Amino acid sequence: VQLVESGGGLVQAGGSLRLSCVASGVTFSSYGVGWFHQAPGKEREVVATINRSGGSTYYADSVKGRFTISRDNAKNTVYLQMNSLKPEDTAVYYCAAGPAEMSQFDIEYNFWGQGTQVTVSS
Repeated sequence: VQLVESGGGLVQAGGSLRLSCVASGVTFSSYGVGWFHQAPGKEREVVATINRSGGSTYYADSVKGRFTISRDNAKNTVYLQMNSLKPEDTAVYYCAAGPAEMSQFDIEYNFWGQGTQVTVSS
């Protein structure tokens, strides 16, 4: 099983990025998916989660109204659209897949990508 994130980069505050997470070696539609981020010196935190069908989502309070998680199971891909980015959004962003749907806890995810850096300048 492999998860590969892409779409990170450097953006000015107020800008947008769209992250993608492509899965291989797994029936992606069988797994809930989460996006997490980890800033330097801080613990990894949940950003958003989505259930198997894509019909239910969860967002951390810090990103509500700015980020949107979605998935295309036919393409084995989950997206994180990030708008109105803030310097405090700067972190490495990871996608993760696991059998538990909508979990906010990283220990409940079995598979992880390598991460993609998002840097927001002020």
